[in-house]
Amino acid sequence: MPFIPHTAEEVESMLATIGVASIEDLFDEIPDSLRAGTLSDVPEGVGEMRMLQQLSERASMDVAGSCFLGAGCYDHHIPAAVWDLTSRGEFMTAYTPYQAEASQGTLQLIYEYQSMLAALTGLDVSNASVYDGASGLAEAILMAIRANKKSKSREVLIPQSVHPLYRKAAQNIVRNQGVTLTPVALTDSGCIDLDSLAGVTDVAAIVVQQPNFFGLLEDVDTLTAWAHERQALVIALVNPLSLAILKPPGEWGSATAASGADIACGDGQPFGIPMSSGGPSFGFVCCRQALVRQMPGRIIGRTEDLDGRTGFALTLQAREQHIRRGKATSNICTNQGLLVTAGTIYLSLLGPTGLAQTANACHANTAALITALTAIDGVDLRYTGPYFHEAVLELPRPAAAVVPALLERQILGGLDLGAYYPDMENALLVCATEKRTAAEIQAYADALAQCLSEERLPGERLAKERVS
Repeated sequence: MPFIPHTAEEVESMLATIGVASIEDLFDEIPDSLRAGTLSDVPEGVGEMRMLQQLSERASMDVAGSCFLGAGCYDHHIPAAVWDLTSRGEFMTAYTPYQAEASQGTLQLIYEYQSMLAALTGLDVSNASVYDGASGLAEAILMAIRANKKSKSREVLIPQSVHPLYRKAAQNIVRNQGVTLTPVALTDSGCIDLDSLAGVTDVAAIVVQQPNFFGLLEDVDTLTAWAHERQALVIALVNPLSLAILKPPGEWGSATAASGADIACGDGQPFGIPMSSGGPSFGFVCCRQALVRQMPGRIIGRTEDLDGRTGFALTLQAREQHIRRGKATSNICTNQGLLVTAGTIYLSLLGPTGLAQTANACHANTAALITALTAIDGVDLRYTGPYFHEAVLELPRPAAAVVPALLERQILGGLDLGAYYPDMENALLVCATEKRTAAEIQAYADALAQCLSEERLPGERLAKERVS
């Protein structure tokens, strides 16, 4: 919608009509303590030509080169058709499909999305998406608290191998709802310490990230069996692309215990969503049929009209817009419709075979990357367990100094884990997707060797100050 400014005379006329002396008086109910005050730091405006020059200059600085950074947001190939179709007006400008008779295309797309996510996770039901993976985890935790009638506990176990930003977001969302998130220790292998769970008797749920934040594969079968033996629900936090080649959450567990995770959640960014400096994205939540009434957001269903023709409708809408706020399963959820559209088209284009090929290519490239980098003196693989397409390197120097040095060489080298784990200042989380070539991997190895051979890196002093 274009911005059409009002003249001073028009403003005065409107204020006189409603009986207000000034525009400022319209906001008199806002306490002074909540007001920003005058925007004294905002510079004077510039002309269009200068503005475009400045934007071009800044855009030219955003050239990172080869990306070996993952940690929840991944540089995957996106077929051109994905956003060519997603950008069509029917999708790009569509609003929430409240009127089913006018929204059959949008409703069918979401239904297909739900069907594919349910198939990938091996669970019965998927909702129409939430904000992102982190809020999806928070929603799953609240869902587990509501759904687990066999436990009076409001405690959920959340291992330190779960993404630290996901843990922080979940804590911010659930902390005022009487929910306790209890950390679970890790072994030296980087995975959940099963021995530390020996004394746990009554918890509502346990979160298991697969692959975990360090890229490693957890013993999901043992953990699922352990939880179900204690009447606790299992929340699977998964990378959806990995499910093309790994056991789906719906099949976790052992033959002697009730099998399958109860809820699965995660971020759909690997499915056709560009990195875009970290967002936006979409989150997914799936569950067993028995828990469907606790599902946040909305669910699209398929039905037939009086003439036997297939139609789609909003089947479940347990949101505060539709029922009493206190009875809503969520008051923050949304349907990230445009991003879900891209994800659905991506999944449709690749299919099961294409997804598996992509996942296998990611794993193979990461294995090649680890081989090339650990050939450098002083660089080792910190954890030797099986991984998907991320792994942790132990460097001979602080990662906080190495990462910017690599960036100067046009390589986005990975995530400095010392920023999240104080005892991992030399640890670097690296990732290689299907896009990385042998030449890029070799260029990374050469650049890392050069960085480590330098007597002093520019950021090394700052890295030491952070640790101290």
